[in-house]
Amino acid sequence: MDQPEFSGTALVLLGHGSTQNTASAAPVFQHAAALRRRRLFAEVQEAFWKQPPYVPEVLAQLTAPRVFIVPLFISEGYFSDEIIPRELGFDVGSDRASRIAHRAARTFCYCQPIGTHEKMTSVLLARAAEVVEAFPFPRAPKPGDITLFLAGHGTPRNDNSRQAIERQVELIRARQLYAAVHGVYLEESPRIADCYEMSATRNVVVVPFFISDGLHTQEDIPVMLGEPERLVKERLAGGRPTWRNPSEKRGKLVWYTPAIGSEPHLAEVILDRVREMAAVATALP
Repeated sequence: MDQPEFSGTALVLLGHGSTQNTASAAPVFQHAAALRRRRLFAEVQEAFWKQPPYVPEVLAQLTAPRVFIVPLFISEGYFSDEIIPRELGFDVGSDRASRIAHRAARTFCYCQPIGTHEKMTSVLLARAAEVVEAFPFPRAPKPGDITLFLAGHGTPRNDNSRQAIERQVELIRARQLYAAVHGVYLEESPRIADCYEMSATRNVVVVPFFISDGLHTQEDIPVMLGEPERLVKERLAGGRPTWRNPSEKRGKLVWYTPAIGSEPHLAEVILDRVREMAAVATALP
């Protein structure tokens, strides 16, 4: 059994949440339950920005003298590093010390998002390999015969939004496992639908670099990849996967994976983020 590293400390796992798709909250509840069972913290609570329990209410109910807030977000972008910390009273800047706030006798630490952690590379590679192994029809192609795409959100409102994906593209490309590796986006160029023109191979694997299987991963991206919207909605309503692996589209065989947020070892990434901020808080005068 784990030794309690943070007895007397509270952990809050912060998700975006959604009023349109309840499945988007699943990874937050999954990892909170896993960490709660390990009894490392006095309290482990789920909180969300767009659905209950809302993060300001959760923070107000905690009693621990030290609280770590870990955003289960992909990038240091518009929501995770601007909107949410500002609303919570943090003045997040370029140094980690700005992520620590003292209020009365309590200390609040706003950790970096999990998506920028170095361990995300292994998570993405595992997702890409798993989907081809699980659906080898007509036979599993070798990585050297595959173009890998990391699909992200992107936003013109914050330049940092796509940096997490661009960084992972560079890291995976450097391993020379795949014929090519590219990032594609919902709201920026290159768009997700551009993957067909960008791929020189017949085999394409698309990994959505999203925490949860919500609206974007279950509906938007499959439609952008060429699946008829009517079929996507019918499958979703029937509780079936909205993409069939592999699907032939525009002369390509396309494998599409689930979002990365349900990977069990993301709990270790969460703990790494807490330990990083704990070290910063300890070093402050």
